[in-house]
Amino acid sequence: MAFPGVAARLFLEYKAVTKKGFMMKLTIPLQTALTLRDKGALLVDARSPAEFSAATIPGAVNVPLLDDDQRREVGTLFRQQGKQAARLLGIRLVSPKIPDLVNRVLQTKPPNLPVVVFCWRGGMRSRTLTQLLDLAGIPARQISGGHKVFRKHVLDFFAAGHWGRLVVLRGLTGVGKTIILQRLANESWPVVDLEALANHRGSAFGGLGLPAQPSQKMFEAMLWDRLRHIPESGFALTEGESRHIGRVVQPARFFESLQLEKSLWIHAPLQVRIDNILADYPARDDLRGQIRSRLLTLKERLGKEAVDELEKLLETSRWKDLVRELMVRYYDPLYRHTLPERRVEVTVGQPQGDLTAVHQAIREILETPAEGRKQ
Repeated sequence: MAFPGVAARLFLEYKAVTKKGFMMKLTIPLQTALTLRDKGALLVDARSPAEFSAATIPGAVNVPLLDDDQRREVGTLFRQQGKQAARLLGIRLVSPKIPDLVNRVLQTKPPNLPVVVFCWRGGMRSRTLTQLLDLAGIPARQISGGHKVFRKHVLDFFAAGHWGRLVVLRGLTGVGKTIILQRLANESWPVVDLEALANHRGSAFGGLGLPAQPSQKMFEAMLWDRLRHIPESGFALTEGESRHIGRVVQPARFFESLQLEKSLWIHAPLQVRIDNILADYPARDDLRGQIRSRLLTLKERLGKEAVDELEKLLETSRWKDLVRELMVRYYDPLYRHTLPERRVEVTVGQPQGDLTAVHQAIREILETPAEGRKQ
């Protein structure tokens, strides 16, 4: 079978350098790749867009060797005619893209660091892109084992890894825990923002107005990326959530670690809580249909009559009354039982106000040894 000129040349060069063992010099273990990543190296995911959107190494960019349709086409040919036919088809499909692939990496990579490339198992796709970049004079390395070995690394971390103390802010819905965490982060306190990682506010209405949540694998990867920067001798602040945050689930051992410290329980007046909720859902009219569908799911807990009353408030745009009734009838009875025995209590007015009492409460918790802290 004849190849286009550039594809033939690259194929022959690939065979030549492989025979010399040159590709072995371009392969690095995951830990080396993560060290380069921490120094600012560009990570390139050579998999298809669908694979990339499902999960990747946090911070990686997608430079797909094959698009989703082409990947399926090559996979089908592999099953029908074998490896050789699939490779030849892959060369034909990739050949016209080579200048664009190289330019995309060249425009993004930082100076003085190699590009780190991976695919699913450290196979042909990342090997090919690594070689193309190297032939173009762009230092590149391939992760041995690919994304598969990274996924195992994340799972092993949550099974047996270590991180610092986690001080948890808790309180009834609307007290402003997320706003307070954001302010503390801006003040350089270490924070793990679970709602931001999960892209969900953690309640029956928590996904309204937000983009789709990450996959479970991607959520765990982003949480790993945050926790690994918290040394065992250190600490971080986070917000109390159910184990399920929308459709993602906190890893069991991490969730258990959230229960070890004294909690910081935040109180706020009901009207402040209502104002906080309304500020968190600014596009209320646009979300009316989604809000109605969520209200209907509350019939089993609240009863048809109560939900009918809530729907009337929704239809007449009586937003403050609707939020008040949801607080009193649904959220407060549901979450009041989460008041922990071991806690430091703080009352706040507007969450944009003075946080001195919050600072003092955090320091008081950190001065108390954690009970039963095992990882």
